[in-house]
Amino acid sequence: MTVAERGTARAAQTKRKEREPDEDQKSAFAEAVRLEMMSDEEGHGGDDGDAESDEEVDEFPEIDARSDTESGEESDEDEEGEESGDEDEDEDGLASGSDSDSDIHIFPKPKAIVSEITGHPKRVYPEIEPGYDSDSSTEDDPNRVGNIPMHWYDDLPHVGYDINGKRVLRPAKGDELDKFLKIVEDPTSWTSALDNNTQMDKPLSPEELDIIRRLQAGENPDAGYDPYEPTTEWFTGKGKEEVMPLSGAPEPKRRWLPSKWEKQKIMKIVRAIRQGRIVGSKPKTAGDKSQFYAIWNEPSSKQPPPLPAPKPPLPTHGESYNPPEEYLPTAAERIEWENTDPEYRERDYLPEKYSALRLVPAYDHFIKQRFNRQLDLYLAPRIQRTRLNIDPNSLIPKLPSPGSLRPFPTYSSLKHTHTNARVRCVSISPEGTWVVSGDESGVVSMWEVNVGREVKRWTLKSKVAAVEWCPRTDASYFVVGTEDKLHFIIPPNLPSAILHSTQSTLTPATLPPATQSPVKWSSTPGIEDGVVLTLLLPAASGLSSQVTWHRKGDYLATVSSSESQGGVWIHQVSRRHSQAPFKKIKGSVQLVLFHPIKPHFFVATQRYVRVYNLAEQKLIKTLMPGTKWISSMDIHPSGDHLIVGGYDKKLSWFDLELNDKPYKILRYHTRAIRSLHFHPTYPLFASSSDDGSIQIFHGRVYSDLMTDPLIVPLKILRGHNISEGLGVLQVKWVSKQPWLVSAGADGNATVWCS
Repeated sequence: MTVAERGTARAAQTKRKEREPDEDQKSAFAEAVRLEMMSDEEGHGGDDGDAESDEEVDEFPEIDARSDTESGEESDEDEEGEESGDEDEDEDGLASGSDSDSDIHIFPKPKAIVSEITGHPKRVYPEIEPGYDSDSSTEDDPNRVGNIPMHWYDDLPHVGYDINGKRVLRPAKGDELDKFLKIVEDPTSWTSALDNNTQMDKPLSPEELDIIRRLQAGENPDAGYDPYEPTTEWFTGKGKEEVMPLSGAPEPKRRWLPSKWEKQKIMKIVRAIRQGRIVGSKPKTAGDKSQFYAIWNEPSSKQPPPLPAPKPPLPTHGESYNPPEEYLPTAAERIEWENTDPEYRERDYLPEKYSALRLVPAYDHFIKQRFNRQLDLYLAPRIQRTRLNIDPNSLIPKLPSPGSLRPFPTYSSLKHTHTNARVRCVSISPEGTWVVSGDESGVVSMWEVNVGREVKRWTLKSKVAAVEWCPRTDASYFVVGTEDKLHFIIPPNLPSAILHSTQSTLTPATLPPATQSPVKWSSTPGIEDGVVLTLLLPAASGLSSQVTWHRKGDYLATVSSSESQGGVWIHQVSRRHSQAPFKKIKGSVQLVLFHPIKPHFFVATQRYVRVYNLAEQKLIKTLMPGTKWISSMDIHPSGDHLIVGGYDKKLSWFDLELNDKPYKILRYHTRAIRSLHFHPTYPLFASSSDDGSIQIFHGRVYSDLMTDPLIVPLKILRGHNISEGLGVLQVKWVSKQPWLVSAGADGNATVWCS
């Protein structure tokens, strides 16, 4: 007998022994209580007998012999299959099942192997490989790190571990160009999202894309949600009334027991009342005064008495119920009054005539009138304010009279006329004897200040835009700015010593070495006698609109109309060298100036004035005059003050030691300001405008920094005619006299004397 057969026999004997005592106990119990123990079939028969004893007899259903036979056969087959299966298992414990078992069981057949650890046989089932139709829940997630921050793996070559504990390597990623090409080639690339767990893009399903679209549109993410579905009335209607309570919780004790904490609060208040810390309000009696009072009758103790209430206007004849005929409106006046807006009507009623007072109807505007009256009372002033009686003339600052500030120019002394051209520029020699003026036809004229006699005339080929005399006293020459050129001209009738010094300065015997610069210096004689040196600016530089000298007379700066490098050039006469100080500058440069004392350089663009330090080559400050377009500027001989004029008719005075905003803004001109100039020795400055006038100001600057400058308008000079919208284009002071020379668009150069 095998081991399996011995085990089966022991189990059968054990079951038989357990069953026999139960039967003995049942028989003993039946004999003791004298009951007849019937089987299930006999019990059913007894039930039928009871049913027959009752008068109601149920019919027994018919029996289908075919179904019983089939079911019986099936049950017999099942029992036989189970018995045979048990016998096979008992006979061959490690062998495979019978053919019937293979039809019933869906699991694969195991393999019998011997365990390497215990040495006993065991059954091993093959792994289940799910197909495409299997549930996705059986698929293994490649990354099993769980819900952890994925940035822990940023510096590692892998992104986690799989179910077997092996590393899941990070997928390869291309650069931005590869991403762009992927987007261009794959039109569905935008429908994918990055999976942080696998570091790969996974496509989104149509349902997920629909949810994203709904969230962006602010809609409910559930596509099946209907916000307009009909309301279901659960507790409304007959038979739907709520009878039973919603909760079966017992009633809390606080419903009938007093609160302990409220008792403590009440006792605290009672003790405070007994100790006198809480005093109740006294009961009101009939003799107490009314709580309403007239706000107009009670004076204030700390303030002056209030004003009386404004009285309503008295009625006029037009408000009578029987006014005179001349107060009654006509039909046209009535229509006009009705069509007029109520706030623009002269009166808010129309006179009407009634033969008797009893025929007057009720006043339909009574409530509105009472409301307006109460509103007037509410908004009326309650305090009487004392008005300050100040003389307006006392607010005007006291300025000295112009007569005490003489001398300053007051009349036109002489005129020098340029025929058929506008006089664009003038310049005066350092000693104050000669005047050089240039016009748009290319004519440069030199004449005397005292008598106006013309000494010399030069005719150039292009329009003259700037003329400036060199400030040196040991040499005498001036520079004329034209189209792409600068002409250095020596005036006639010079003393021999000054003439020799001038020629040695402009045309030395040994020329300095040439430098690499786009500006060319040429000593070839010019168009006419006197033009000893010509400076050729780069091509397309444009018209030289300004020429300004350094106080020592060796450097001069020019501003051209071109936009390259800001159009600013600084030239050195002794070395014949030119350089552009700015490679790039913000804005279009309008004007430049040298500081009279310090190595500072002022550059004016359309809106700002920037101050540069030439020695350190850096920006010091930026002045903001608040002008839309700067047209002119000049610096005080002390170097601490600057005036800036603009095309918007404003003149701004700057204190350079005080602030980058204007100290004072003057608006005396009615049109654009064209020129400004400080007098070298007198406390005077002048401004010219397109309105044809010249404003003369007294501008005294004190050495005490705590004293503000004194600015007084002195005189308005009128004598130039306006030509094509242009007036006085430039003004210059005579260095040693309080005289002024002006250049006008009418072709006249005028000298104004005191």
